[in-house]
Amino acid sequence: MTEENTNQAALLKLKHFINQEIIGQEVLVERMLIALLADGHILVEGAPGLAKTRAINVLSRGVEGDFHRVQFTPDLLPADLTGTEIYRPQQGTFEFQRGPLFHNLILADEINRAPAKVQAALLEAMAERQITVGGATYALPSLFMVMATQNPIEQEGTYPLPEAQLDRFLLHIKIDYPQSEHEKSILHLARKEAGQALDAKKSAIQPVTQQILFQARKEVLDIFMADNLEDYLLQIVLATRNPGVYGSDLAGWLQYGASPRASIALDRCARAKAWLDQRDFVGPEDIQDIAFDVLRHRLILSYEAEAEGITADHIIKELIARIAVP
Repeated sequence: MTEENTNQAALLKLKHFINQEIIGQEVLVERMLIALLADGHILVEGAPGLAKTRAINVLSRGVEGDFHRVQFTPDLLPADLTGTEIYRPQQGTFEFQRGPLFHNLILADEINRAPAKVQAALLEAMAERQITVGGATYALPSLFMVMATQNPIEQEGTYPLPEAQLDRFLLHIKIDYPQSEHEKSILHLARKEAGQALDAKKSAIQPVTQQILFQARKEVLDIFMADNLEDYLLQIVLATRNPGVYGSDLAGWLQYGASPRASIALDRCARAKAWLDQRDFVGPEDIQDIAFDVLRHRLILSYEAEAEGITADHIIKELIARIAVP
């Protein structure tokens, strides 16, 4: 078995393990692994009880690295994330005490419940892979991934994420309730876990090492994408900035389209999806499938679109339907 096949086998084994622990959320599991391979952060939106928090917990058990969960609340302070300088009277100096952002995998639970100052501190960490405290800059780990969750139901006491921060998320994943047959399996799994020790659960899989993960990321970048498919990918992103080209009905729906960061994200995620599907080339279906999660949080809809009940997903679906596939 070649080194590439070995790395692929390790990630596919991890995917199988997570699917056994997170039943009925195959899309979420795939998207988490795509983000891991594309070196990006994800925002997961769904109603309570859909295993959003559990998903990152299970992922952290399958990947070599430190995991930390932060519950975002209105009284959270930036220092609660970044850390702060502590005065040591014995030495007469200040010493930097590192915060939870210095872990490899971060769960920002209910991110929209924290005020703007906290979100700005997280923004620097996500964008620059570093934090600045007291004039000093500290680098974050090479493996650094933020998985943020938000609840679309309760909006009282929340702080909507600014567009600049939303753009820093590689993917915005929306999840729904599982199907009936999946929910029955969830019941069986819950009963089984009730009688298991936590240590037994943790030993269920050999974690994927960071070395394997970094090698897999290089392999993803080497996945072949034809020139005409690259042009197709760019057409989709460019269409969000000038949708009127593809129909007068689309012209008034968007205030702002996706940035070049979206083109980069769509390229890397399409390659990662093809790699996970054990193919050495990207197909149009890879781009079309992942486009919704890459673009939906990067589009700013017009008042007219919101008044008509038009969603970002509807606009993306229309654009994909109207742009010729090579």
